[in-house]
Amino acid sequence: MSPGKDTTAASPPPGCPMHQAQDPTPKPKPPPACPMHRKDDGDSLNPDNNIPNLAQSPFADQEIPLPTDRVISSIPRAKTEEESNWEYPSPQQFYNALRRKGWETPEGAIETMVDIHNWMNEEAWAEVMKWEKEHSGTCCDPKLLRFQGRPSELSPKARIMGFFGAPKPFDRHDWIVDRCGKEVRYIIDYYGGEDDVVNDVPVFHLDVRPALDSVESTMDRLKFGVREAFARLKGESQGSTSKTA
Repeated sequence: MSPGKDTTAASPPPGCPMHQAQDPTPKPKPPPACPMHRKDDGDSLNPDNNIPNLAQSPFADQEIPLPTDRVISSIPRAKTEEESNWEYPSPQQFYNALRRKGWETPEGAIETMVDIHNWMNEEAWAEVMKWEKEHSGTCCDPKLLRFQGRPSELSPKARIMGFFGAPKPFDRHDWIVDRCGKEVRYIIDYYGGEDDVVNDVPVFHLDVRPALDSVESTMDRLKFGVREAFARLKGESQGSTSKTA
């Protein structure tokens, strides 16, 4: 997908555990919004990701022990003296966040939910990098500075599309990218699609684009939009020519 296409339809890669044979039990879906970005009154938030500091200890009534290991992402982290990447929450932390919000989820499904959560963030960063590639001449090493979940706030684009009957996203993130000293905000809308029945996996659509916070980002959006329109017209023209040949 080129950066000009705002929407990405994707399903987890073949190596994902969801492609492995499992019992015919209901498949877990992500909660209505990422629970990691919600806090209870009195909770302190990490200013870099707006996530409460969650303990790794299990609940007293928890029946299945969950891993406490945290996976290192491929997303480079800014504001660090040494080269480092962002870490994803452990299955135990993810489960704790769900329980704190009253979202009861089968303990056996948590690890798969974390896989989905992590995979979607990797896909989002890949889309961000497609946009950032246009600025590789001035910055070849963009990094994620901070991010925030805003599930209850529709982005302007999602709101406008909703007026025309489009479905609402189930979650929204705002990511601030450090483009070699310049802060660039990206908006990511997460949509649920129809499950891939053949491969037995869920499908999601990620709408990733720079926010219209600056002339530069606005020009990027316009440039990619025009590029995509020309590519679409060229494809239709070639298709029409092949039919008449």
